[in-house]
Amino acid sequence: MEGVMGLLKLRVKRGINLAVRDTKTSDPYLVATLDTQKTKTKVIKGNCNPVWDDELTLTMRDPKAPIHIAVYDKDRFSNDDRMGVAYIDVKPYIECLRMRLNLNNVPNGTKLDRVQPTKHNDLADETFIIWQNGKLVQDMILRLRDVECGEVVIQIEMVPLPGRNLNV
Repeated sequence: MEGVMGLLKLRVKRGINLAVRDTKTSDPYLVATLDTQKTKTKVIKGNCNPVWDDELTLTMRDPKAPIHIAVYDKDRFSNDDRMGVAYIDVKPYIECLRMRLNLNNVPNGTKLDRVQPTKHNDLADETFIIWQNGKLVQDMILRLRDVECGEVVIQIEMVPLPGRNLNV
C-alpha cells in the first residue's frame, strides 16, 4: 500500500432526472474512476430517478486527482449508452482532513468548510464538509456534463490509514 493516503468511500445515493436512452426510460448505473481504479454501482432497471444506495471504495494516492464519475444506460445487445459525466474535486475535502487534528471537541454536525461550484468541479450547488458522527463527510449534488439533463447525489468520506501523512 505504498503511497496510499487512505480509502475513499463514495456513497452513491441516487440519480435525479437522468437522460432517457431507451424508448421511454433508462437502465442506469454509475462508474467511479480514480487514477487507474474503477468501481461501479448496480444497474437500476427502467428508472431515470434511480436510488442506488451503493457504497463504492477507492484507494486514494494523489490528493490532487479528481474522481471521474460517469453514468451509463445498460444495454443488453449493444454498447452501453453514455448518460453524462462529472468530476469531484477532493482537494477542499483533503484540506479539511488535514486540519482535523483536534475535532474531538467539535459538536456533531459542525460545518467545517463551504465548497462553491467552480470550473474544477461539477457541483450543482454549494456543499459543506461536515463533522458528523466522528467522521468528515461531504454531501453533494453533481450536475452531469455532455448530456441534456441529469444529476447524481453522492457523499464522500475518506478513511485515512493509520500513520499515513496526509501532506502528500
